Amino acid sequence: MEDALPSLLEKSVERGWRVGVQIPDAARRDFLDNHLWTYRDDSFLPHGTDAGETPENQPVLLTIAGDNINAATVRFCIDGVAAPEDLAYERVVFVFDGHDQAQLDTARSEWKRLKTEGHSLTYWQQSPEGRWQKKA
Repeated sequence: MEDALPSLLEKSVERGWRVGVQIPDAARRDFLDNHLWTYRDDSFLPHGTDAGETPENQPVLLTIAGDNINAATVRFCIDGVAAPEDLAYERVVFVFDGHDQAQLDTARSEWKRLKTEGHSLTYWQQSPEGRWQKKA
């Protein structure tokens, strides 16, 4: 996840999207905050956390809250976080470790729920080479 998330966030920012990244707890949020500043020497990914100053102004906001603090158009749900109740987003993206049974169970449950609610869904899986392949 630490390898996949930065490039997904970079692509989102390049497209002009505001992004909310919901994470299950503060320790993981703080780890990812640090990681996004240091994951590559030549990168700069503007972001902040809901614990920082002016979270509403962040183009990418790492949050443990379900609220849309930064008026994001895209919501990333990380590490088994369920989709927010209010799906007023252009996209909701689940990023999870397919080898973690709890995260996999949550992703499957959310897929079924959102499909039943009539949302348009796609499923992408990262190959061992790091490329994304559309599966459904």
